[in-house]
Amino acid sequence: MDEINIISKSQKSLKERLQNIGDAILAGGVDNMEKYKYLIGQAHAIQLTLQDISNLYLQIILELKRLMNYQNLLDTDF
Repeated sequence: MDEINIISKSQKSLKERLQNIGDAILAGGVDNMEKYKYLIGQAHAIQLTLQDISNLYLQIILELKRLMNYQNLLDTDF
C-alpha cells in the first residue's frame, strides 16, 4: 500500500526532525530566547502534525477493515 508507506516515511522524518530539535536544545545549541522559542514552536508544530498523521492512519485502517468486512459479507453464501 503506497498510502501506508507514505505515512510511515512521513512519520519517521518528522520524528527525526523532532529529535534533532530536542538534541539542539539539550546540547546548548540555543544561544538566545528568540531561537529557543522558535525551536519550541517547531517542536510543537511537528507534534501536532504527527498526531494528525496518526489520526488519518487510523481512519485509513478502519476504512480498509470496513471494506474487507463488506467484501467478506458479499462473498458469503446464505
